[in-house]
Amino acid sequence: MTDLKSPTEEQIDEYQPACSRESMLITTDSFEEFSREMSASLKGLENNGQNASNIVDIQSENKAGVPASSVDADDGEVAQLSNSKASSTLSLVPNEPNGGSSDCDDYLHDTNWLNKQEHVFILSMAGKPIYSLHGNEDKLATLFGVMQALVSVVQSNNDTIMSIQARGIRFVFLVKSQLILVAVSRKTKSVQQIQMQLTDVYNQILSTLTLSHMNRIFEQRKNFDLRRLLGGSERLIDNLLECGKSNKKISNNPFIFLTHSVRILPLSSAVRETITSAIQSNCSKIKNLVFAVLIANNKLISLVRMKKYFIHPADLRLIFNLINSSESFKTGEIWSPICLPKFDSNGYLYTHVSYLSDDCQACLVLLTVDREAFFPLSEAKTKITEKLRRSQCLKAINDAMHKGINLRTIGIPEIRHFLYKSKSNAQLLCSEVTMPYDTAEGFERLESLYYDIHNRIHSNNRPLKLILETREEEIMLAWVTSGYELYATFEPMIDNNTVIALVNKLLGWIKKEEELLFILNAPTF
Repeated sequence: MTDLKSPTEEQIDEYQPACSRESMLITTDSFEEFSREMSASLKGLENNGQNASNIVDIQSENKAGVPASSVDADDGEVAQLSNSKASSTLSLVPNEPNGGSSDCDDYLHDTNWLNKQEHVFILSMAGKPIYSLHGNEDKLATLFGVMQALVSVVQSNNDTIMSIQARGIRFVFLVKSQLILVAVSRKTKSVQQIQMQLTDVYNQILSTLTLSHMNRIFEQRKNFDLRRLLGGSERLIDNLLECGKSNKKISNNPFIFLTHSVRILPLSSAVRETITSAIQSNCSKIKNLVFAVLIANNKLISLVRMKKYFIHPADLRLIFNLINSSESFKTGEIWSPICLPKFDSNGYLYTHVSYLSDDCQACLVLLTVDREAFFPLSEAKTKITEKLRRSQCLKAINDAMHKGINLRTIGIPEIRHFLYKSKSNAQLLCSEVTMPYDTAEGFERLESLYYDIHNRIHSNNRPLKLILETREEEIMLAWVTSGYELYATFEPMIDNNTVIALVNKLLGWIKKEEELLFILNAPTF
């Protein structure tokens, strides 16, 4: 590892590409935010409901006329909503074990199951099985019992279990309200990174149930089988955990989670402004509409929000995951409740989901606090699509969906891959995944490299600003400034001065193209 110091750092830092004074996203440092949440959880302050009033506030401000009881429905109503969501969006698929283990009755003696790189288990505080990434959780009752016992023994000593490491395998625990989440990993992810991933899974469960409803269920019945209310949602969790592969094609999706950010579909500023204007003009008069999100290929095209309210990248990931988890959205308009835990963990937003047209696979998601708003939102979507078609924006979106960032085209082929996060607006720019990382094994190694260097530069014990590491097969760079984070891999035979020159050239190109590559304003209704 080589430490590069001033004036080189000052030279590169002066660019600050994509720096923006306003953002529609809540911009936070993922590690710092997670540390605060964990600290609150350990002190028993997790359920303080600090953001629980957002939906009630919106209803009150806009005089929606929706009774307060709709914010958190009773047991029967939530079950009905959950089942409706599963049948309309997820086509209720059984949680089949991965890796061909469906016929195995004893996973603990199945070499194929034991050798999986990662396992994720979810159980209630009473030890009731809820979910297993690989295998049927009913056949793992003994293992779930051991995990619950470990948590209970440590809690009896007024402590919380975090992790166990044995023979190169990490067993990582996340104890949240009413639930125990456990990950078993052979990968190089740190304990904190794995716990952050488990937090995403926890948020995915809350997106179906809401926190207050789940708490009430377990307060009344500690042995309640939560799977009764999560039917069909296993597929959402599966997709969230397998986010590195989309339709068997390698993607940059894991790095969205790692950097707590969102990727943007590159579009000219004129096209993006036309799209945003179409959304604003057709939605501004619809009361109680909180967010309008247009996405394609797991990338954000436009986001328009109600004034005073922002969306967290973790909540946006849930929306992306919902769309990416099912093909059924392409066949019609879907109306479904969803809880966005960072926005309001105790209430639902009602979500109108539809693709713009058969010839443009961009998906429009409209989120409101009004459960009766389906028809106004459906009409708005039709008008938005008509305006975008007349202005040739649908064609521009289609063209952008088939383009990536090719480093050879930019003129820096010595950089194999990079991640650039603009900290002021929580947006991420990634290059195409190419050789030697474009195979499953190669991408797994690239992912491991990024997780390792990201953990080291954000270390709680010794946080760094710059790491340049020469490895046998590549050179790795991690650079954190006040305005951005940059992670990159280089060809192995270049020297440090060449690395700096290449980084300067990359940052100069990003600065030049920032209006194409990023959303630099925060439009509202």
